[in-house]
Amino acid sequence: MPRESIASKRTRAIEVANRMEQHYPAAECALAYWGDPFKLTVAVLLSAQTTDASVNKVTPALWERFPTVADLASADLSEVEGILRSIGLYRSKAKNCIGCAQMVLSEYGGEVPRTMDDLVRLPGVGRKTANIVLNEAFDIVEGIAVDTHVHRIAQLLKFSNQSEALKCEQDLLKLYPKEYWKPVNHQWILFGREVCIARRPKCDRCFLSDLCPSAGKTTVTRKPGAKSETRKKASSRS
Repeated sequence: MPRESIASKRTRAIEVANRMEQHYPAAECALAYWGDPFKLTVAVLLSAQTTDASVNKVTPALWERFPTVADLASADLSEVEGILRSIGLYRSKAKNCIGCAQMVLSEYGGEVPRTMDDLVRLPGVGRKTANIVLNEAFDIVEGIAVDTHVHRIAQLLKFSNQSEALKCEQDLLKLYPKEYWKPVNHQWILFGREVCIARRPKCDRCFLSDLCPSAGKTTVTRKPGAKSETRKKASSRS
């Protein structure tokens, strides 16, 4: 099969974006954060390798016990661990929550910073989390948040063959004009949950099937006894 030209790939990418907008015009962040940038930062931090629904079950108790940045900054680690125990990597996430609060309080006056460089300095915050916080809380678009769904879908659409999220993001940024960046994460997450499901993609009813080189070829099999996923080390950043 001949290699697709960049111009052709860009045209296909724009059509994907247009169809996503038609199907998911109201796509929004599924994490509960009550309009608070710090609560959003913590929620996204907690969502690594965990579902948004699971995060939304623990954050109300977290904020009831530690309602302010200062409260969380002075929290007892074991108590925060107890609240987060039901989600994956809760020990490292509890430590990062407290560390994040401490840095926001001591270095940013209790306000979540509004630049990529400052955000990624916070414990547990990587480029994906920073992109979501900037986009969702401050309407600042500096990139595309590449999570598991976005990464997988970009590979299936042959928009990127990179195994690293950062490199995948760079591929997407080259394909899409900046005005298309903002809705990608929320729309592709919904698409990944409803249609392009990781282990059972619904290619026969997919509204992108004619644009997707992987349509009908994405069945995932698992060896008997194999684990469904491999966890990363607890020190990973989102």
